[in-house]
Amino acid sequence: MSFTITSALAWWVRECPDRVAISVEDQDLSYKELYEWSARVARYLLDQGVMAGDRVAVISMNSMEYAVLEIAIVRIGAIVAPLSFRSAVPELRESFVNLTPALIFADEDRMPLVCDALRNGERPGIRALSTIRALSASGATTEPVHDHEPDPDDPVFIIGTSGSTGRPKGVVESHRSVVTYAAEFVLMEPRCGSGANVLLVGPFSSSSGTLLLMQFLVAGNSLYIERQFKPARALELLVKHRITMFLAASVFHERIAALEEFATADLSGLYFSQTGGARISTDLLSAWRAKGVVLRQAYGCTEAGGAWAARDDVAVSAPHKCGRGGMFTNYAIRTSDGKFAAPGESGEILIRSPCLSPGYWNDPSATAAAFENGWLHTGDIGVLDETGNLTFIDRSKDIIISGGLNISSIEIENVISQIDGVHEVAVIAAAHPDFGETPLAIVHADTARVTSDLIIERCLERLARYKVPRFVVLEPDPLPRLVSGKISKVALRDRYRDAVQTLTEAR
Repeated sequence: MSFTITSALAWWVRECPDRVAISVEDQDLSYKELYEWSARVARYLLDQGVMAGDRVAVISMNSMEYAVLEIAIVRIGAIVAPLSFRSAVPELRESFVNLTPALIFADEDRMPLVCDALRNGERPGIRALSTIRALSASGATTEPVHDHEPDPDDPVFIIGTSGSTGRPKGVVESHRSVVTYAAEFVLMEPRCGSGANVLLVGPFSSSSGTLLLMQFLVAGNSLYIERQFKPARALELLVKHRITMFLAASVFHERIAALEEFATADLSGLYFSQTGGARISTDLLSAWRAKGVVLRQAYGCTEAGGAWAARDDVAVSAPHKCGRGGMFTNYAIRTSDGKFAAPGESGEILIRSPCLSPGYWNDPSATAAAFENGWLHTGDIGVLDETGNLTFIDRSKDIIISGGLNISSIEIENVISQIDGVHEVAVIAAAHPDFGETPLAIVHADTARVTSDLIIERCLERLARYKVPRFVVLEPDPLPRLVSGKISKVALRDRYRDAVQTLTEAR
């Protein structure tokens, strides 16, 4: 059937074979070259016994080989399962148990971690990502491959996320959700359609990586992808390739604007610039506005298939608002009594859209809890104005967004609470000049047994490094609590709102 990522890709190969599809660190790959290379990789995967519906896990930094592999996996009807290259061994082990991948690809630096994670369990096939380079369009020939014909509702990739329980979940995206998201975006922003240039800095293990890769290839765009974000390099690409779209967390916009050369950079090609993850400061808005660029505040989540940003009128007049949703996407607010809220009344943000994820991988109970009567219950708090524009208020899921990556505070709390001598722990977001936010652990403990160094050491053993708190406070007294008995994170956020100025980083 059509209305799939594979049918869209085949169209652009016929329509504009020589257009740049993907460019990674100045290496360009046309749509035709991408199609031919991914066909070779698809044949390789089939020869390795990978079948439609199988999961193929990838643990690597962004690269050309990674992007080509993802396309090849989709072309044979298997499911892409990108995992964070920052993952610790226990995190990888849990992901492998949940995903049961048929094959695992890893880059050279991550290969020892993958082998360690599988040491005590079943060992599915492990392959070096460098294998994909050997199958490039200029390499060995293989038999032709005929694309699998998926149903539009078939899963295409699984993005890991952490929610309020702290237990990692896999958000499934289907062909239909991705293609609909791409179509909605282009219908709303025609200048972002065929031939537009995109700067992609998010890791493929996040929706800001793989989702945007698939979305913009469906739209016939040219994607300029970086292995990792470097402000000066990002600015160079924005200027050199007259980038049309740049969608990234606000910390990335802040770091680019802080460059001395930002003042003289020609950004006249940048039409759509979307930011999210933290409230945009007036200074940041002004800095980009001086370059003729309107930063659009966005709201969304992985389960929603992406994010929707404020329209130009709202982005200019009320930059803290996140817009009205999309052409086919609606926001609503639910009050504590389960009713839809009136304008100006705060409550839980609900999203209804054909772009929504079908649910969580291998987790029907979590799916049923989050998706109800066609609405995604985000758990976040917001308010709608009289014209339907959303203002995001707070993340009730206790998610910290550090350098554009989501971190579950409860996941960190679970690790720290297991240390002997810890009585109570709360992890909150602390402002950080380099990452936007970073975890701050506030611990009430027996200080004769528990130190900041011990807390950092235990977190490093169990968590990816980027999740490990940069600030640790040992409180001699019990933490403040609400009437309900829960720890009051509101009070703690107020108490430590100036943490970056008053505390010393623990690592």
